[in-house]
Formats: sequence, structure tokens, C-alpha cells
Amino acid sequence: MICQNVIFKKCAFLLLTMAFLVKTLFSADTNFKNFIKPLFQESCQRCHGEKDKVKGKVNLLNINEESHLLNNPELIENIIYSIEDEEMPPEDEPQLTEPQRQQLLSSLNKLLQTSINSRITQPTTELHRMNRFQYNNAVQDLLGLKVDLFSLPEKMMRDYGYFKPATGKMPSSVKVGSRPLGKSQMIDRQRLGGVFAFPQDLRAEHGFDNRGDHLSLSPLLLESFLKLSQSIVNSKDFNKEKIGIWKSFFAAPDKDTYKVETEKRLQKFLTRAFRQPIDTKTLDNYVSYAQSHLATGKSFEESMKETLSAILASPRFFYYYYQGIENNQSTPLNDYELASRLALFLWGSIPDDTLLDLASKGILHDKAILKQQVQRMLNDYKLKRFCDSFASQWMQLERIISSTPDKKEFPDFYFAKYRKSLYMMLEPLLVFETILIENRSILDFIDSDFTYQMDAMKDWYLKNPKGKLIPTTPTFNRIELNDRRQGGIITTSAAMTMTSGISRSHPITRGAWLLTVIFNDPPPPPPADVPPLPEKFAIDDNQTLRERFSEHRSRSDCKSCHVKIDPLGFALENFDAVGKWRDTYPNGRKVDSYGVLNKKHKFTDIYEFKDAILKEKEAFLKGFSKHLLSFALGRECRAIDTPVIESIVQNTIKRDYKMKALIEEVILSDAFLNKYNPINKISHVD
Repeated sequence: MICQNVIFKKCAFLLLTMAFLVKTLFSADTNFKNFIKPLFQESCQRCHGEKDKVKGKVNLLNINEESHLLNNPELIENIIYSIEDEEMPPEDEPQLTEPQRQQLLSSLNKLLQTSINSRITQPTTELHRMNRFQYNNAVQDLLGLKVDLFSLPEKMMRDYGYFKPATGKMPSSVKVGSRPLGKSQMIDRQRLGGVFAFPQDLRAEHGFDNRGDHLSLSPLLLESFLKLSQSIVNSKDFNKEKIGIWKSFFAAPDKDTYKVETEKRLQKFLTRAFRQPIDTKTLDNYVSYAQSHLATGKSFEESMKETLSAILASPRFFYYYYQGIENNQSTPLNDYELASRLALFLWGSIPDDTLLDLASKGILHDKAILKQQVQRMLNDYKLKRFCDSFASQWMQLERIISSTPDKKEFPDFYFAKYRKSLYMMLEPLLVFETILIENRSILDFIDSDFTYQMDAMKDWYLKNPKGKLIPTTPTFNRIELNDRRQGGIITTSAAMTMTSGISRSHPITRGAWLLTVIFNDPPPPPPADVPPLPEKFAIDDNQTLRERFSEHRSRSDCKSCHVKIDPLGFALENFDAVGKWRDTYPNGRKVDSYGVLNKKHKFTDIYEFKDAILKEKEAFLKGFSKHLLSFALGRECRAIDTPVIESIVQNTIKRDYKMKALIEEVILSDAFLNKYNPINKISHVD
């Protein structure tokens, strides 16, 4: 979609300008035949019609009817975004007046709505399995497991008791650990011994690791689930001290009540595990399975362990699916499906008894009750899982793991064999959790008056009796900020370091990161034949970094992207490769961070740049809402979701951009509360 946004820029402008001049905007098929098709032939054929020169694999000359255009809402949406962001027309083309621009946007939005309303095919709610983070959480909640199931290095923070969302306040001082980078943090004794996770599910490009279309099941992975379920029940740590439901599920009753008690226990357990009422046939199968193990001489406890292993290896446990429908229309989720979607979104797990009880009564979908449950879930400790998954992936913080600044140029980045990034990544995560728990405005992600910073480095290492340095649990203190160079997430050392090279800042990488994370408008990859700038320059090189990049902007196939990327990236140029402030380059030249955001907001420094983003706060809210909705639904947002996004945005604005308000609006949206599952497209899970 993004590539089309770049590819069609010039054609889109010519198309829209011609349409405006003739005072028709796709209102009838004759307009397409009389004006649009000839325009394609005259102005777009060189790039999108000539043989062997069809850029973006799209031939505009193959669009012969207006219906072909209406069947491509993504293209219409891209044109709208180009005009809203004033990317169109390009700088070297005549500009539209503001009345023209507004009229075009109004007409195009009507066209987009017509296209969306006429669409038969809508985004399907994918049949998908749990990723390993969700599987860990689900087993924890199902068993009342008091430790992790297995180590999860993708959880970037280890909580040492500070996370208490019900209080509505983050403490002034927190103790945290960093899991991915600290060796001692990886040696997790708070898990079941002998249980090992299946491979980590990678984050989708510009997305998350819970995308339904990415979470498939190969024969090899199915075998992994079978082995995993066996290793859980056979773990030496699988005992009554670690398992919260031990007494109610595994402890043996009187022998003469074995069958009755087995059926009673399994009925409740299977309803929780499979997230819906259990039919008699399924229940009988599992009861018979447990009885068969008893018949071989195994104890009640052993028989229930074997039965549990079968349940945890069942696709009905680790797959999420929704009942199919007979027609091609969007249909409300039933209450059990709604309970599952809620729990998966906010807790990364299965529904608890409260949600299932409300679902059994058929009242969870009631708006007042649903709002009440959302607030309850936001105050539950399990909300930490949302922070552990959404926050780090949204900010793409896994990139910092591969950041290795030059040791000679940045010696203070390294301490013993551990990197400063060990704690660097925790600052933006703590800022995220504060904004969520305290229900602050999401605009604090851009410019907050607080942050969390670690004490002096002397508190980071202690000496053991043998004199060796060992990492300890660091303390982060909440500080009030007076200097706006800090605050928010975009100027944190983590963001600056992971978007730099080993020796210098990478303004293009930084600009692309801002476009993707803040505005949800990721640019396409650069052409393959564009050579990267060297990490190090000659000592006598007297250019600024902006001057060195001038060659890239001169290329016609690069210019359209750099118009958007460069202002954002160079706005952060006062921060070096590890996020330290600088006024000049090593060659003595002054850092030039000036630019223009969206062709209308000029800035000369980081303060004015943050002001410029805040002037475009609705654009940030829209981009962040799309990130959040995509995570909530486990799929990519598409043009057909535009009305839903607009509704979420406008309702959140009315509620002062509050974080919890935004989450609630996502949950109350039509996209979240409904499903599109034609019965012939759904594979039922046996």
C-alpha cells in the first residue's frame, strides 16, 4: 500500500487537478471515460503503461472502467493521504488553493465511502494459533501457575513489584530488570524446570507478532506443541506449591467418586480452556481418556496430568477461531467470542471466570457492562502483558539489541561486558506504562514533563566477594523535566541509538522510524542501486550530514520519499549515535536541524519540532489508533477500516486524548465487536 502511495503521486495529482477543473469527481462512468482514461494515456503511460516499465506492478491503462477504481479503496485512500499531508502536488508542481484542496478531500472521502459500502469482501477474522507469549499466559491463567511457563526474552522488562494499575499511579521509584540483554536476567528461576518454548513468532513488518495470517501451524510446530504439553506435566516443578488449582483439579477425591468428580472438574476446566460451553461428546471423550489412564493403574493425579497434557496440545486450546456465518455480511461476535477477543487484546490470554460468566448470561455485549469490564481489566495486574507486548513492538525496541556503537568513539556506552542499552530500553517502556496506568494524554508520547532515569552508574554494578563485576537490579527514579529535549519517547537514548550506526547518526533511519511509529506511514525500502553513505568520513571532510545526503535527494526515484523522511530525521540530528546532545559535528560544523513538517510547520530545533508534531496531533492519534486496532484485531488495518478509525479518533479527541479512553473506543468500535467469517472460508477446529 505504501509503495502505491509513492508510485501514484504524480499521476494522482494530475488526475485530481483535471477532475477539479472539469468540476467532476468520478461522479459517473462517463467522467472516467472522457477524462480519467485519456489522462492515464497522456500522463501516466511512461511509468504505468509502457511495456516492461510498469512501476509497482500496476498498469493504470488496465483500469478501463470506473468500477475498477471503486474496487480499489486502498488507492483512493492513498490519494486522500497524499493530499491531507500536502505531499501532493510535489514542490515543483503548481499548488492547489486551500478551497480546492478541501473540496477535493471532501469529494474523495465520499468516493471512498461509496467504495467501502459497495465492498462485498471484508477483512476476514483469521483462524490463528496463539503465539508463544499468549500460550505462556493462557497456561498460567488456566492452572493458576505462580511462575512463568518458560523463559520469554521478548518480554523486555522484568517487574519487581512496581506495576499496580489499580492504584492509577506509577511509583516515584521502580526496580526493573532487562530480560533480552542481561545474562542474569535470562537465567529465570521463576519458571517450570525442563519446559522449553517453541520458536519465537516474529513481528510482522510494520506490525505485531499476533497477526493471524502469520500464525500458522506446520507439522513440525504441531509436534512441538505435543512435546511441550508433555514437558509441562512432567516438570519436576509441577506440584501443589506452583499450581494454584492443584486442590480443585489434581488432588484425588474419594475413590468411589472418581468418575463423577472427573466429569465435574473437566466440565468447568474445558469451558475455561476452550473459551466456550463444552458439548457432551467432547466432555465424554476427555472423561473417557482420564478413565483409561486410571484403568492402567495410574493414580488420579497422574491421570489428570495426562488429560491436561491432551488439553494443552489440542488445537481447540491454542487456536482462536470464530463461528462461521452463512452470508457475506459482517456479524456481531457472540458473547464468548467477545470475551476471548477482549482477553487476548488486553491480557494476551484466555478469559477469566468473570468474563465467561457474563458471556454465559448473554450480557457481555451490553454497552454499560462491557465498559465496566474494560475498566476492570485495565485495573488488573494482567495488563502488564499488554505493556510487555504492544509497547515494545510498537516502538520497535527489539532493534536496540543489535545496536553496537563503536567502543573507541563511545567508550562510556560500555561497562565491563554489558552494554548501556541494557537499561536504555527501559526508559520508553516505563514512560508508556505511566501514560497507561495514570490515564494520561497520548500526546505525552511526543512531549512529556516527566521520565524515568537510572541512578548513577556506580549503583549499576556491585562487586561480589571475588572482585568480579556483576549486574544488579537497577533503580529508576521518576524525574520532572524542565528541558524539552527530553520527555516523550522520540528523543530517548533508546530511540536515538537503535536508529544509528556504529559511528554516526542515521537521519534517514530516524525519519523512517518516526514515519512508521508516530504517523503509521512507513516508507518503502530504498532502491537497490542506491549506495549507503559510509559510517566514517575522511578527516578533512568539511560537510554536514545533510550536505552529504544531497545526492540521494537529487534522484527522481528517491526525492518523493526524502521529502517526507528528511525533515523528521534531521530534526533529531542534535542527538549523536548514542543519544547524547551535540551542537556541532566532529569537524566543527554546526548541526542543522531545521525543516518543515507536512509543508506547513517550520522548525529550527527539537523544541519547535515537537511543537510541529503536536500541531498535527490528530494525525498522530490516527496513526496510533491504527496501530492499536491492528494489535487488537490481530490483522492489518485496511482502507475499509477508515470509517472506524475516524470514529475512534473523533471520540478520543472529545475525551482529551486520554490513553484509556482510546483503548475503550477501540473496543467499542464496530471492527472490534463484529466478525466477517463466511462459513465456506472457516476451517472448524476439532
